[in-house]
Amino acid sequence: MTIIKNLPEAWQTHWQASGFSEPSMIQEKSFQPLKEKENVLGISPTGSGKTLAYVLPLLLNVEKGQGSQLLILAPSQELAVQISQVVRDWAMLLHLKTQTLIGGANVGRQIEKLKKKPEILIGTPGRVLELIKTKKIKSHLLHTIVMDEVDQLFHEKELNLTKQILTSAPTEFQLVFYSATADRVAEEAQKLADQLTVIDVTAEDQSSGVVNHHFIALSPRKKSDYLRSLAYTPDFRAMVFFNQVADLGSVEEKLLYEGLAVAGLASDQNKTLRKLAIDQFSKKRAVMLLTTDIAARGLDFNAIPFVVNAEVPLSEESYIHRAGRVGRMGAAGSVITFVNDATKRDYQRLMKKIELPYQEVFLYDGAIHSTRKEKSITEDKGAITATPKKDAPTKKDTSGQTAKPKKRPKNNKNKGARRKSSIIENK
Repeated sequence: MTIIKNLPEAWQTHWQASGFSEPSMIQEKSFQPLKEKENVLGISPTGSGKTLAYVLPLLLNVEKGQGSQLLILAPSQELAVQISQVVRDWAMLLHLKTQTLIGGANVGRQIEKLKKKPEILIGTPGRVLELIKTKKIKSHLLHTIVMDEVDQLFHEKELNLTKQILTSAPTEFQLVFYSATADRVAEEAQKLADQLTVIDVTAEDQSSGVVNHHFIALSPRKKSDYLRSLAYTPDFRAMVFFNQVADLGSVEEKLLYEGLAVAGLASDQNKTLRKLAIDQFSKKRAVMLLTTDIAARGLDFNAIPFVVNAEVPLSEESYIHRAGRVGRMGAAGSVITFVNDATKRDYQRLMKKIELPYQEVFLYDGAIHSTRKEKSITEDKGAITATPKKDAPTKKDTSGQTAKPKKRPKNNKNKGARRKSSIIENK
């Protein structure tokens, strides 16, 4: 069966206008159980369309004008905002209202909008629980609670908040869990939901494109040099992941000094700067989005060809979710991890556990190669020099001319610690 035939006519038109073809496997298999109000744990690879898998059937169960009935919880502000955008596109065609509830946003404005009785709420656990405790959210009206990226919501810090939200809701409600690695928390989900239907299409799903996994061996002090050179390789555009915010800030400063169009997305930024960073990368005004695991979950950018790990991820879970930013819905992509003498074994152990094939690649002559260059170049001369092309991703000033790098201040003591916004505005 295809779920498209069961959708309202307005949705069928929107489906075609959005360029979708056949539903993915997780979308097909989730539809009926969710429509029939079963408790569901859905597991499928990143980029397989999990958001629509639960949004479409659950929206059909929502009644217009009957208060807040559907609550979707997300582990980060960015993911909550992105889910809201997806939900709003489909809900408005049914004349349903949505409300985003995240920390960092003006709570007074959120309370005012709640007075309009939106049927669908999307938010982060902290802000949602705050509004429930102050009785601004009528939790007794909730019929369904969804936990997107549930393995994150089941981490110790978030689990307590999540459980408090569940206990505030009525005893009879539908519980829905979705993630790419939710099988690791199936036991916890079973504790919260009776008669849980598990839909795991990991082994069967064919929606992912071909993703190649590579590593580049380099000196730790050469990270920014290699990233700069990657930026000048053909068709390069990437999310670059760091394990620590301080390391991100240091590299970001160096790349901006070189005149590269990069954007930084990290936990030490406010909501406005985070949104600007995402917009700049989405609109291809930045060739690289420098970030941490804050952006490894759920964020969906159209056809990103590369993910770069500036260092070996700290866990298998982290690698899987970072890598999931490429290869989405059939698009091909590559994951490149920087290693050094101290971390190469860690990388090899990690890839063995994940059971993914990988290959060493080399960066020279403005391109990525599978073989080492015959004539070695000394480290002092820099093995990865690159000459900017006419269309190189350089930072622009307000007059539209290429900005000339200024001399670096001599007394820059706190490099990378507290960063100014790196958002590049192309006017």
